[in-house]
Amino acid sequence: MTRLTGRRVLVVEDEALVAMLVEDALLDAGAAVVGPAATVSEALALLGKETPDVAVLDLNLAGETSTPVADVLAQRGVPFVVATGYGAEGLPPTHSHVPVLAKPYDPDDLTAALGRLCG
Repeated sequence: MTRLTGRRVLVVEDEALVAMLVEDALLDAGAAVVGPAATVSEALALLGKETPDVAVLDLNLAGETSTPVADVLAQRGVPFVVATGYGAEGLPPTHSHVPVLAKPYDPDDLTAALGRLCG
Protein backbone atom coordinates (compact mmCIF):
# COMPACT_ATOMS: atom_id res chain seq x y z
CA MET A 1 0.00 0.00 0.00
CA THR A 2 1.38 3.40 -1.00
CA ARG A 3 0.75 6.81 0.47
CA LEU A 4 -1.51 7.54 -2.51
CA THR A 5 -4.14 4.93 -1.66
CA GLY A 6 -7.46 6.73 -1.56
CA ARG A 7 -5.92 10.12 -2.39
CA ARG A 8 -7.58 12.32 -5.03
CA VAL A 9 -4.94 13.56 -7.47
CA LEU A 10 -5.65 16.37 -9.94
CA VAL A 11 -3.78 15.83 -13.23
CA VAL A 12 -3.24 18.87 -15.44
CA GLU A 13 -1.45 17.78 -18.63
CA ASP A 14 -2.09 18.76 -22.25
CA GLU A 15 -0.28 15.86 -23.93
CA ALA A 16 -2.79 13.00 -24.15
CA LEU A 17 -0.18 10.22 -24.09
CA VAL A 18 1.59 11.68 -21.04
CA ALA A 19 -1.77 12.20 -19.32
CA MET A 20 -2.68 8.54 -19.91
CA LEU A 21 0.67 7.33 -18.56
CA VAL A 22 0.31 9.54 -15.48
CA GLU A 23 -3.25 8.36 -14.93
CA ASP A 24 -2.18 4.70 -15.19
CA ALA A 25 0.68 5.22 -12.73
CA LEU A 26 -1.59 6.96 -10.25
CA LEU A 27 -4.30 4.31 -10.51
CA ASP A 28 -1.65 1.61 -10.00
CA ALA A 29 -0.55 3.51 -6.86
CA GLY A 30 -4.11 3.43 -5.52
CA ALA A 31 -5.00 7.06 -6.22
CA ALA A 32 -8.27 8.40 -7.57
CA VAL A 33 -7.57 10.60 -10.59
CA VAL A 34 -9.31 13.96 -10.95
CA GLY A 35 -9.19 14.90 -14.63
CA PRO A 36 -6.95 14.87 -16.52
CA ALA A 37 -7.45 18.48 -17.55
CA ALA A 38 -5.72 19.69 -20.72
CA THR A 39 -6.40 23.40 -20.27
CA VAL A 40 -6.45 25.95 -17.46
CA SER A 41 -10.21 26.40 -17.85
CA GLU A 42 -10.80 22.62 -17.57
CA ALA A 43 -8.61 22.44 -14.45
CA LEU A 44 -10.34 25.42 -12.84
CA ALA A 45 -13.75 23.87 -13.62
CA LEU A 46 -12.64 20.65 -11.88
CA LEU A 47 -11.43 22.68 -8.90
CA GLY A 48 -14.84 24.37 -8.84
CA LYS A 49 -16.38 20.96 -8.11
CA GLU A 50 -13.88 19.48 -5.67
CA THR A 51 -10.59 20.01 -3.89
CA PRO A 52 -8.03 17.26 -4.55
CA ASP A 53 -5.57 16.03 -1.94
CA VAL A 54 -2.59 16.67 -4.21
CA ALA A 55 -1.93 17.63 -7.86
CA VAL A 56 0.51 17.32 -10.73
CA LEU A 57 0.68 20.31 -13.08
CA ASP A 58 2.26 20.64 -16.48
CA LEU A 59 3.55 24.23 -16.49
CA ASN A 60 2.95 24.85 -20.20
CA LEU A 61 -0.46 23.84 -21.56
CA ALA A 62 -0.31 24.38 -25.34
CA GLY A 63 1.33 27.77 -24.83
CA GLU A 64 -0.86 28.68 -21.83
CA THR A 65 0.69 28.75 -18.35
CA SER A 66 -0.95 26.74 -15.57
CA THR A 67 -0.04 29.40 -13.00
CA PRO A 68 -3.74 30.28 -12.33
CA VAL A 69 -4.32 26.63 -11.36
CA ALA A 70 -1.22 26.67 -9.13
CA ASP A 71 -2.53 29.84 -7.48
CA VAL A 72 -5.88 28.22 -6.63
CA LEU A 73 -4.17 25.09 -5.30
CA ALA A 74 -1.84 27.20 -3.14
CA GLN A 75 -4.77 29.27 -1.80
CA ARG A 76 -6.50 26.03 -0.76
CA GLY A 77 -3.37 24.53 0.77
CA VAL A 78 -3.24 21.69 -1.78
CA PRO A 79 0.34 20.50 -2.34
CA PHE A 80 1.42 19.95 -5.94
CA VAL A 81 4.29 18.91 -8.16
CA VAL A 82 5.12 20.76 -11.37
CA ALA A 83 6.04 18.51 -14.30
CA THR A 84 7.85 20.51 -16.96
CA GLY A 85 10.46 20.34 -19.66
CA TYR A 86 11.61 23.84 -18.69
CA GLY A 87 13.10 23.10 -15.28
CA ALA A 88 12.69 25.04 -12.05
CA GLU A 89 13.64 28.34 -13.71
CA GLY A 90 10.27 28.27 -15.51
CA LEU A 91 8.37 28.51 -12.20
CA PRO A 92 6.79 31.82 -11.25
CA PRO A 93 8.45 33.33 -8.14
CA THR A 94 5.30 32.75 -6.06
CA HIS A 95 5.70 28.99 -6.60
CA SER A 96 9.49 28.67 -6.59
CA HIS A 97 9.33 26.31 -3.56
CA VAL A 98 7.23 23.70 -5.41
CA PRO A 99 8.89 20.37 -6.28
CA VAL A 100 9.71 20.06 -9.99
CA LEU A 101 9.82 16.87 -12.04
CA ALA A 102 11.80 17.36 -15.24
CA LYS A 103 10.17 15.86 -18.31
CA PRO A 104 10.52 13.16 -19.35
CA TYR A 105 10.20 11.57 -15.90
CA ASP A 106 9.68 8.07 -14.60
CA PRO A 107 6.09 7.51 -13.37
CA ASP A 108 7.56 5.96 -10.20
CA ASP A 109 9.32 9.27 -9.49
CA LEU A 110 5.98 11.05 -9.84
CA THR A 111 4.13 8.72 -7.47
CA ALA A 112 7.02 8.92 -4.98
CA ALA A 113 7.01 12.74 -5.10
CA LEU A 114 3.24 12.89 -4.64
CA GLY A 115 3.49 10.34 -1.82
CA ARG A 116 5.99 12.58 -0.04
CA LEU A 117 3.64 15.56 -0.39
CA CYS A 118 0.79 13.52 1.08
CA GLY A 119 3.05 12.56 3.98
